[in-house]
Amino acid sequence: MQRTRVRVHRSENSPARTEQLAWKIAACAADPVPVDDDVTEMIINRVIDNAAVAAASLTRDSVVAARQQALAHPRSANGAGATVFGHAADTRVSPEWAAWANGVAVRELDYHDTFLAAEYSHPGDNIPPLVAVAQHLAVARGLTGLDLVRGIATGYEVQIDLARSISLHKHKIDHVAHLGPSAAAGIGTLLGLDPDTIFQAVGQALHTTTATRQSRKGEISSWKAYAPAFAGKMAIEAVDRAMRGQTSPTPIYEGEDGVIAWLLDGPDAAYDVSLPAVGEPKRAILDSFTKEHSAEYQAQALIDLARKLNREHPEILVPGAVASIVIHASHHTHNVIGSGANDPQKYDPRASRETLDHSVPYIFTVALQDGAWHHEDSYLPERAARADTVALWNTVTTSEDAEWTRRYHSSDPGEKAFGGRVEILLANGGRLVDELAVADAHPLGARPFVRADYVAKFRLLATNALHPAEIERFLELAQRLPELTAADLGSLTLVARPGLFETLPTLNGIF
Repeated sequence: MQRTRVRVHRSENSPARTEQLAWKIAACAADPVPVDDDVTEMIINRVIDNAAVAAASLTRDSVVAARQQALAHPRSANGAGATVFGHAADTRVSPEWAAWANGVAVRELDYHDTFLAAEYSHPGDNIPPLVAVAQHLAVARGLTGLDLVRGIATGYEVQIDLARSISLHKHKIDHVAHLGPSAAAGIGTLLGLDPDTIFQAVGQALHTTTATRQSRKGEISSWKAYAPAFAGKMAIEAVDRAMRGQTSPTPIYEGEDGVIAWLLDGPDAAYDVSLPAVGEPKRAILDSFTKEHSAEYQAQALIDLARKLNREHPEILVPGAVASIVIHASHHTHNVIGSGANDPQKYDPRASRETLDHSVPYIFTVALQDGAWHHEDSYLPERAARADTVALWNTVTTSEDAEWTRRYHSSDPGEKAFGGRVEILLANGGRLVDELAVADAHPLGARPFVRADYVAKFRLLATNALHPAEIERFLELAQRLPELTAADLGSLTLVARPGLFETLPTLNGIF
């Protein structure tokens, strides 16, 4: 890996373009290094994973609204257009709007992959904009599935490498500020663009995708699903402008009034960002991990621990048996999804699904009582409002533990952990203590996800939305991703079961 020291410079001492982080990202994206076989296999897994959670969300309000917006923007010039999840492959819209609709579908259930370090990320959010551009320009530019694989490898690499080094949440900036540049870089790789064009696109994408974290605070709204889709849409538009010769604010990271100086650690800050050197393969996707459960990633291991306690200690399931539960975990778990957030909504049975999937007290309570977790049933209003659930839920608090925070930030994959220790005080004075470092599905967990698990997840989540033949068609196509021709790429979509959309309302707006 090639390390770059990134710091703020006064305008009269701006670094040479080739020394700027945006250029380093662009040079990485423009490097035509082959994609390793194991990376290609994981990219296929994540394409299946994205499609699985998108299929399960096709009738949800946010996805319906985004899809209807996209359908109001038919295929643009200079390409074939891109597909929209749920509609036939010959229904084409402008690529930035396809990325918008499909990005919301992927993100809606908070159920796809994750990478956690200095910053949080869902690098699978790179896939919708890349697929949209690939479909739009496949025939015109002779793009293949292998080109798409290369673009996705870049998107993952850039977002994960930025997330390793630069914290956004510390300054209340939403994590999609790393996604805009990574998606723009991935599109640059996909299209074989030169470094200067990608440089301008990265700068524009970053400039237009910095927003506050209020979208993940308090009563979390439907915008949580839209935020990464917006970043993908902005990335496509940024690349389009850059290809037309338009320039970006420069230096975007290091400038006197740039992102670091005013949105992050300030004019005296410095970061070390490592990206692959020329000729070095892009392998960062292998450091990311998917979700077995539809909830914030830091809740994955705690759901598995709750299921274990349910099996091994049925006596604690009797109403009134538990006096209190304290979850000792990392700074992030405590302050973002735990009681340390000081959000009363995290204990409100009337809270939105988006809020509940960021409430580890709620998640642990339901998983403990049910011995299971379901992407829909566990969030139903009647499930959240159950009297015994509310009573137990209000006994659950979190506490930051220095050791779990250290492990969260460890650079050693064998030590890095996102779980916690649970201490349960019983009403009779007894105490139960147990812990779990990583989720069962984690690469180091009890049952690491492999291709068969991704396929099973797709079959489960797509059952109600897709015809069985469509499930098999998509799985067969996706698993041949590197071999797909330009014509094949247009079929890399999901067609809903007949009648699925018939009863959905038309949500009118401006378009």
